[in-house]
Parts: sequence; structure tokens; C-alpha cells
Amino acid sequence: MSVFAQLVERLADLLQPLFGASAAAAAIVLFTALVRLLVHPLSRAAARGQKARTALQPKIAELRKKHGKNPEKLQRAVLELHAEEKVSPLAGCLPGLLQVPAFFLLYHLFSSDTIGGRANALLDHQLLAAPLGERWGDALQGGLLDGAGLVYAGLFAVVAGVAVFSYRLSKRMMTASPALPAGEQQVAGLGAVTKVMPFMSFFTLVTVAVVPLAAALYVVTSTTWSVVERAVLYR
Repeated sequence: MSVFAQLVERLADLLQPLFGASAAAAAIVLFTALVRLLVHPLSRAAARGQKARTALQPKIAELRKKHGKNPEKLQRAVLELHAEEKVSPLAGCLPGLLQVPAFFLLYHLFSSDTIGGRANALLDHQLLAAPLGERWGDALQGGLLDGAGLVYAGLFAVVAGVAVFSYRLSKRMMTASPALPAGEQQVAGLGAVTKVMPFMSFFTLVTVAVVPLAAALYVVTSTTWSVVERAVLYR
């Protein structure tokens, strides 16, 4: 945790001339971008996997005709087809899962009063008028039109806009791709995940409201990156 705190502080020092008192917030956005760049190869692989899965639909349709009366045999045949074509039905989950540790690092860093036995100096940093270690509930104590309240209003507006765009993008992608066959829907609940996926960005609104502002910045930046990345990779 101390090493990570030093990394954020050094990034903030580098950005101080450009962003002033909001340098630590800018450092978090930069850190998020670096994490997303590291994960980007996996995102590209996931996009290729999705396109490969779409290309398999004719073969899966044939399997449905052949094993339609035997769901277990159909599921086994679909899994074998994916293995033969080296396509993983769950490959798209990896980029998101690998970002979880970075999120929790930021969450704990800005939720701790002390780091390495010393007072956590990062808690003194702000995004405009909003302390990075406080939550939306803390901002509300000063009123919706207070400086911190306006910062959160801006974040919610960004998240809402990104969520609407993500929802439309997901629906368009689902319309362009054939519905999952029964055999695939039974693979680790993939069918349920597919139904929920268009609404995932809206859940970010809840996350932003309950975590420290620093972690909320990570979530907003990462979510925005994800939506833009999907729009480019799945075009």
C-alpha cells in the first residue's frame, strides 16, 4: 500500500504544474489509463473471440438441429466446438476481472487514515472542491449546490451519458449477432450475463455514490474507456 501511495504522489507531483490542487485526481485518471493500456491486448483478444463466436453460429445451428432433443448432448457438442476452434465463451470477462485489484487498491488507499504508520497525506487532495477521500453522502452535507455536490453532479452526468451510449451500443451488438443457442446459454450462466450486459454501465451510478471519490474517478474513467474501446473494437 505504501508503494502504491508513493506512485500516486509522484504522479501528482508531475502533474502539479498543469492541474494544481487537482493534480492527485489527474494522477488517478492517468493511472487508470495506464491500467487500461496494459489490459488492452486482452480486450482486443476478447473482441476477436466475440467475432469468432459469431462466425461459429452456422455450425452451432447445425448442432441444434442434430441434438435439439438432447440438451446435455447439445451443450457438450457446443463446448467441444469452442475447444476445437480455440474460442472461449468467457474470454470477454478477463479484461474486467484483471482491473478489480487496481480498483480495490485505490479504494483502500483513500479509505485509510494512515499508510505505513503515517498519516495518509493523499486524503488532503481534492478534485476541485471535493476531497478525494470523501463519498457522495459527505458531499450532500454541504448541499447539492455546494462545490463538492456540483463535482458529484458532474460525475453522475458523465456516467449517465456513458451508460446510455453503452446501452445503445450493447443492444446494437446483440441485434447484429444471432441469439445465443440453448447449448451456450447453459455455459456458466452465459445467457443471463448476456441479458444483463446492456445495463451494466448503469450500475456504475451506484458505485460512484458509495465509494471514495478517488475510487469513483477510477470507475468513471475505466467505464468511459471501456465503452469507447468497445465501439472501436466491435465496429
